Amino acid sequence: MTVYHNEINIASKGENDIIDITADVQEIVSESGLKEGICNIFVPGSTGTISTIEYEPGLMKDFPTALEKIAPKNQEYLHHETWHDDNGRSHVKATLMGASLTIPFQNNRIIHGTWQQIVFIELDTSARSRILIVQLVGE
Repeated sequence: MTVYHNEINIASKGENDIIDITADVQEIVSESGLKEGICNIFVPGSTGTISTIEYEPGLMKDFPTALEKIAPKNQEYLHHETWHDDNGRSHVKATLMGASLTIPFQNNRIIHGTWQQIVFIELDTSARSRILIVQLVGE
């Protein structure tokens, strides 16, 4: 088994920015020289998430609307009292969604559905620069 490490740099526009990173992940798998294994994408920080979605205009609107119902903007968050900021809802959403995603790859190609893309979702209330950690374990 071999472990391969790389990174993806992201510049988000702020809350609810959904960025398709499928091609970036595939490029890392291709460059690794590994033929099969698993790929883990991790976002350091507590207000961003990695997931999969059908990356199409309707869902780019539907998904933030659904998240707003789970952790609404106009709700009191005690987190704001701790740090005097406005991103309590961002932390709640990120905690529920998680900070990483693991996907398999075989024949030097990530395995995903036809309409399934890998995305980074910015949940913080302002634009951020992010470094996503990508680690492969395989042969």
